[in-house]
Amino acid sequence: MSYAAAIDELNRMTPELYTQPGGVRRKFSLDEIRVLLEVLGNPQHSFKSVLIAGTNGKGSTAATLASILGAAGLRVGLYTSPHLERVNERMRVSSKETGDAEIGAEIGDDEFARRYFSVHDAAQALVLAGKLAQMPSFFETLTAMAFLHFADAGVEVAVLEVGMGGRLDATNIVDPLVSVITDISLDHTEWLGGTIAEIAREKAGILRPNGTLITLPQHPEANQALGEVAVELDVRGVNAAEYMPGLASGNSYRIEVLGKEIAVESPLHGPHQHRNVALAIAAAVELATKHGFAITPEAIAKGIRATRWPGRFEQITTQLSASSESQSGGMQWLLDVAHNPAGAWALRASLREINPEPRTLVFSCLSDKPLDELAQILFPLFERVIFAPIASPRATPMEDLLAAAARTGTASESAATVKEALAFARQQAGNAPVVVSGSVYLVGEARALLTKEEGKPRSEEDK
Repeated sequence: MSYAAAIDELNRMTPELYTQPGGVRRKFSLDEIRVLLEVLGNPQHSFKSVLIAGTNGKGSTAATLASILGAAGLRVGLYTSPHLERVNERMRVSSKETGDAEIGAEIGDDEFARRYFSVHDAAQALVLAGKLAQMPSFFETLTAMAFLHFADAGVEVAVLEVGMGGRLDATNIVDPLVSVITDISLDHTEWLGGTIAEIAREKAGILRPNGTLITLPQHPEANQALGEVAVELDVRGVNAAEYMPGLASGNSYRIEVLGKEIAVESPLHGPHQHRNVALAIAAAVELATKHGFAITPEAIAKGIRATRWPGRFEQITTQLSASSESQSGGMQWLLDVAHNPAGAWALRASLREINPEPRTLVFSCLSDKPLDELAQILFPLFERVIFAPIASPRATPMEDLLAAAARTGTASESAATVKEALAFARQQAGNAPVVVSGSVYLVGEARALLTKEEGKPRSEEDK
């Protein structure tokens, strides 16, 4: 079967959390993914793994750690979610033969299709035999595909980003060498709980008896909940704070790692990335000192420099339009997936470093996000907000977006498409950068439009 057929079938799946559109909530259990993986030969047993959970920063942490491990000469698998432009992005394998420090090439279309139908056919047989109550979810399917891909590629260690929560997430079927928990805040409260403590306990589901937790001090409720679970399981805690820079540091600073001072030069912008880089370093040190991986200070520094994680305060330059001849250096765009309040605050802090200050925001979000809170955090920073429709049944209605802007006193307008929203922003930006944020769906589509070959854009990361 073809790649197009595989994508069509995935797109026809019901929303991840429900068994039917607008209907019954899906009941998740690790038993289902366990049964499926057993039939597939338990591919997750063929490689070591690191699990990374949290509300914000887990993708950046995962990408940085995978890049470090690749720089150390290991064959690394990286599994992340969601994707920006293509679902293939979620599964990557580094090239050990070339010593490539980057996170590796995404799975190819033909292999993606082959993996999809292997998982689909196995699951369908289990359902018909009464061994599975239902077909696996979108995320469960992709997780099983990733494990098969990593096993066949000879991956030595896989860095796995938890999809949502932790305790019942399909990735939690592995037995991780190290569990990393990034910053926790309120998100997906319908599923994970209405307090930070409840959410933290769900995230702590990735911990194992006598295992290792790498984290940083954060919200007191999260600290307490994580600490309680760690004590119950006799987990050894590792505080990544020693790898944090001084308060005045930018993206380049020096720290001591494995007995040697290194230069940390991360291409991921924003002060919040200091925490994610520190967690990745701590995980790499743990793998080196406790699990025998040949990871050197030089590999850590090289891996951090080589990290690529698009759509996270990513700066892109496109050619000038005919109406903006006065601009020098091209049109500047800042793309950031700030889809919850914590992410919006991080974006707000990062924007302080930008000169000239952006005056235009292109925005959209899903209906299960706290729109008014996001609006209060972000909209007053801009002269105008341009709202774009996004391709999701969970998209916030345009009238609600416009009403939220009105409540903040921010001028706003709506566009019929993302392409039109970018064109409006280009016309109104003047010499200032434009910020695109609020939803993975929006940032992904905007990035695809901005990075078309005929536009000859230039990503800041590629300089």
